[in-house]
Amino acid sequence: MDNLTINIDGGSRGNPGAAAFGVVFFENGHIVKRYGQYLGEKTNNEAEYEALIFALKKAKALWGKERIKKIPIEIRSDSELLVRQLNGQYKIQEPKIQKLFLEAWNLKIDFGGVEIVAVPREKNKEADRLVNEALDAHVLNKPLF
Repeated sequence: MDNLTINIDGGSRGNPGAAAFGVVFFENGHIVKRYGQYLGEKTNNEAEYEALIFALKKAKALWGKERIKKIPIEIRSDSELLVRQLNGQYKIQEPKIQKLFLEAWNLKIDFGGVEIVAVPREKNKEADRLVNEALDAHVLNKPLF
């Protein structure tokens, strides 16, 4: 594997409201795994962080603890807030977000190299679609997969 790219998105209908995340794993530009999960009542920012935390945990589970240390990883998010907080450009004032930030930061330490970058919404459509599918499935009270 030359590179691993992970697109993440979180969203809520209402803020707070019904929330979900979508995560898409790419190896060398090709989709290899997709996940969408309903989260319950959360804010949009909490859902964004939950997506990141899930992505980091799942990457380690899928590629292994030792191998993940050697793989360059780019995580793409359309959440400017999340990206700037994780890159040290914005302070984190909300206590719930501080807790999620610390969890994500501690997970990131296990990786060889993780770059978190902001992308426009239109470049994150698949992760966004998974968020909406998870929310729609919850509304219809049926499993997504």
